[in-house]
This record gives sequence, C-alpha cells and structure tokens, in this order.
Amino acid sequence: MRQVIENKILPKVIKPIRYQGNEFNSVHKNWDQIPVRVAFGFPDVYEVGMSHLGLRILYHTVNKREDALMERVFAPWVDFEEKMREYKVPLFSLESYKPIAEFDVFAFTLQYEMSFTNLLNMLDLSGIPIKSSERDDKWPLVIAGGPTAYNPEPLAPFIDAFLIGEGEEAIHEIIDVIKQWKLTEGVKSKDELLKRLCKVTGVYVPKFYDVEYHSDGIIKEVISNVSFAPKKVVRRVIKDFDNVDFPDKPIVPYTEVVHDRIMLEVLRGCSRGCRFCQAGMIYRPVREKSPESLLKQAEELIKNTGYDEISLTSLSTSDYSCVQGVLESLMDKHGSSGVGVSLPSLRADNFSVELAKQVQRVRKTSLTFAPEAGTQRLRDIINKGVTEENLMEAVTAAFKAGWSSVKLYFMIGLPGETQEDLDGIADLAYKVVDVGREIMGDRVGRMKVTVSASSFVPKAHTPFQWFPQDTIEALKEKQQYLARRLKHRRIVFNWHDAKLSFIEAVFARGGRKVADALLRAWQLGCKFDSWSDQFKFDNWMEAFADVGLDPSFYANRPFSIEEVLPWDHLDAGVTREFLISEYSEAAKEQTTADCRFEKCTVCGVCQNLNVQTDIKGGKLHAPS
Repeated sequence: MRQVIENKILPKVIKPIRYQGNEFNSVHKNWDQIPVRVAFGFPDVYEVGMSHLGLRILYHTVNKREDALMERVFAPWVDFEEKMREYKVPLFSLESYKPIAEFDVFAFTLQYEMSFTNLLNMLDLSGIPIKSSERDDKWPLVIAGGPTAYNPEPLAPFIDAFLIGEGEEAIHEIIDVIKQWKLTEGVKSKDELLKRLCKVTGVYVPKFYDVEYHSDGIIKEVISNVSFAPKKVVRRVIKDFDNVDFPDKPIVPYTEVVHDRIMLEVLRGCSRGCRFCQAGMIYRPVREKSPESLLKQAEELIKNTGYDEISLTSLSTSDYSCVQGVLESLMDKHGSSGVGVSLPSLRADNFSVELAKQVQRVRKTSLTFAPEAGTQRLRDIINKGVTEENLMEAVTAAFKAGWSSVKLYFMIGLPGETQEDLDGIADLAYKVVDVGREIMGDRVGRMKVTVSASSFVPKAHTPFQWFPQDTIEALKEKQQYLARRLKHRRIVFNWHDAKLSFIEAVFARGGRKVADALLRAWQLGCKFDSWSDQFKFDNWMEAFADVGLDPSFYANRPFSIEEVLPWDHLDAGVTREFLISEYSEAAKEQTTADCRFEKCTVCGVCQNLNVQTDIKGGKLHAPS
C-alpha cells in the first residue's frame, strides 16, 4: 500500500506533504509489541488538525505509555480522496501507514459541527461501517470527544462511545479498560466492552439510552435502557492542572500550519460568564498553571522544536493572574534569541500598555479585541462585561505602543438585538479609526481596522440555549446593512455565511433525528462544509427534505424552558437552575459578576464536581 501511495497518488495531488508523516518528534512504535493501538482522527485537513493543542496533548499522553500507541489521521482533501478510491487504498495513519480498520480504537475530536460529514467520510474511507449498529466485534471501537460532544445526539447512531469533558486522565482509564477486555479469554463482545466503558466517569454510550418524543417532535424523555448506565453522564474535569501531562516534544510539521508556533496553555476555563459562550460554561472552573511550570515548559519546547514564537493560549490570556511576570520572564530569557510571544485572546477591559510593550519587544503580533455587541445594553444582555470606554482605552494604548492595525470581533443576531445595536457596531469601528488617525498622524496610511461579524449560534449548556437563531434572511439583511455602513478605506469588514451558520445551529441544537439528515447529506456529496468552496447548501436542504425534517424546527424555534433538551442527560457541571437564572437575567438586561473576583454565583461546578477556582495557580482544592 505504501508504494501505491508514494508512487501513484502523492505525485498527483496538491500538498502531498499532508500525507507523508515522519515529521520531527513524531512517534513510531513497534506495532506488533503494543497491546492497544489508537488512531486519532481529526476531521479536517492536516494544516488545521496539526494546529489543535488537544491533539498534541493526547498524542504525547498516550505515547508515553509502553502498552499503547497513538497515530494520526486527518481528512484527506478531495484530490487525495479521489485517488484513494481509484486505487482502492483505505484510510491510513501517518506514522505506520496502517489501515485505520486495523486499529483497536478510532478516536475523533469534535471541534465544530460542520466537520460531521468529514467524520462519516473518514469512516467510509476506512472501510468501517458508518452506523455503529452495523459494526460487529471485529471493527475498531469508534469514540469521540471534544467541545461539540457536549451535544452528541446528532452523531449518536455513528459513534460507539463519547467522552464528555477533559481527556488527559480519562484516556488512560479508557485504554486500561480496552487492554483488560482484549486480555479476556474466549469470545470478546463489544457490548461487554461498552458495558465496562460505561463505568468510566464521563463516558456516554448512546446505545444504552432511548429517546421518546411527543407528537410534535419535541423530546419527551431520554432514559437509560440498561441498569448499569448512569441516569446522567457527568463530565470529566482535571483537578490538578499544574501537573497534568503536557507535551514537551510536540510534532513539528514540515509544512506551514494554521498555528505554526509553540502553544503554551496558561490557564483553562473562564468565569466571565458570557451567556452565548459554550466554552465559558463547559470548561469551568478556571485553573491556572504556575509561572514555574510555564517557564520550564517554554524552555523545553523552544529547545525541542526550534520555533521562534510562543503563543500563550487560553480562553482569555490577559485574565491569567501572572501574565505580566511570565511575559517579562519569557522575553528576558528568550527575546535575545529572536523568540517572540503572542497573546491571541485579549479582553479590552484588562489590556495594558505594559503588556503591549512586552509583546512587541521582538515583533509586533496582531491584536484582537471582542466587544461582541455594539451597545452597552446588548453587552449587558450577553454579560460581556466590557464597556466602550474599555475598548477605546485598549485601542488607544495599542496605537500609542506602535500597532497600526487592530481586529474587532462582533456577533449579530444576538437575543435582544435591535437596529441601534447594529449601528453601534459601525459607530465603534469609526471611533477606533478616529483614535488611530489622531495618534498615528502621518503614519495613518498604514492603519487598518478589521471588523468581523459572526452569526449567533445557540449552543448546548449555555443560558442562550433556549433562544432561536435569526433566520437566514434576517442575518443576510443585517450583514448587508453593516457592509453599507462600514464602507471606509481604513475598515475591512468580514462576515460569516448565514447559510453555513444555519446548518451549524441545526446540529448544535438537534437531537438524534437530525442524524438521518447528516447521513443523507454525506450521501449527496457534502463534506468539508466549513470550506466555502466545498459547502453545498442546496444539497443540505435536499437532505432534510429527503428524510422529512424541517431544519428551522431546530435552528429557528425558541425552546421552552420546560421542554427536555437533547443533551439534558449529560451533566456539564453548570446546573440547569443556574442557566435558567442567567437566561432570566438576560431578559432583564442585568449582569452577573465574575466569581473569581466577587461572590460565588453558585453555578454548580465547584459544588457538584468537587473542584473550585484557584487564581494562585496550580492545584485545585475541594470546596469546604
């Protein structure tokens, strides 16, 4: 198979480097001597997948074990897939070129709903039956995790088991269960394996749960159909974040990838409480790494990769309590060697000139701020906690420190949005331009303000999960209005495809029934849906019609507070009562304070998951 790939396929495709493997720091083990073999599947192209920190972490974590291996596989681009099918080459791993069907586990990460068709396509290219009910004991165990797994129901017919929550510790327990099952004498039943996995905290096995519906299509209840499946699956959470596994020798790709730099995770979680933000709910509580751990990891990563940029990653890096000291220490030690530091996630309300000065000691990286909404009223509704004054102070500091361009992220279609809020987006952009013109003077020709407007997509386990998405027509009207308002030589306006956001919302809020539409869409040729040149909206609408589903029932319908949601049998830690309270506060245009710095909001995470925020860095402690 390797000869066919290398001699007949790779010379005929663009970017053959995507499929060759053997990168610096990749791990190659003796296949025949390893009891448990895992293929990590990322349902997008190599350049996107290799930028994912979770892949790097789990690859390192599993390959540290002597009794397990993890190899990588990405979604092949359309040209490579065409040749694979022509030469009957099954999907294979990069490290050993072994067919995926020969692994014990095919493990997917789910980062985005619009990668679901790629997942089905990768199963098909592997020769693995797409539906779990059609896979007998000879096939690999197909599992999935990641943020999109918090509503796993649209993929329930295709996945054997989901991991809900963080994977660094759970992956070891899952491998241990699989290893013991393989050592079991006699016939090895996959049902027995799934029964054992069901006992691992955070593992959800869809076949052990039944969904009943009311006559109008709304879910009546989701109940376990076996005695050993928990009524609610509780997510996994890392308690000792300071000492959890982190890769010190990450793979260095031969080609440029989306995030082509060292990624150093400074904290995990966010307690700001933006009501639209799924990550801010499902990654609670906030857990910081100590400066000592970060500086040690940075030194090892620079030595083992050769990268000249360190990205301090998190949901909000400027919220890290030791960010100033860590930044100064990194620049003092490595700046003279040409190593720069970037802060990819900044908040306008705690951006400082000192931070800006530290970042630009080696090179100026881009600065991005996310006001999210154009008026204070709407920012209060979404609980953003950022004011116009915060933003103007931040961009003023940035322009004075030498930056010539800034990016502003907004969201349209938010609950409670009015025409005034749209005008507010344009007004803020022009105010930023005015500040830049005043500060930059003769250099104003270099100034650029990029305004990006994404469309609100209601997500599971958030206070806004009950709100509908705007219709495609309404979103398009808002985009066109902003495009007219933002015509300026110093402003670049970008927006997301409203049709794509609509399909995303269907799968963000949909239950098991939408799985039929997903399968049909793939059969009609849908894949790489997040790529604008590959997205086939008409095929999607045909798929929904073919299976008798109205997609607006999921995307554009307000959900009742009383109805059972597709993900209610999964416990993300944040309680339903807290989410309802935040939903009500939004309607009253009231904000909720950050629990790191003010009183506990009793969201349920610290109380029910036996962890709590510790802003001093390092270990978490059970609440008293």
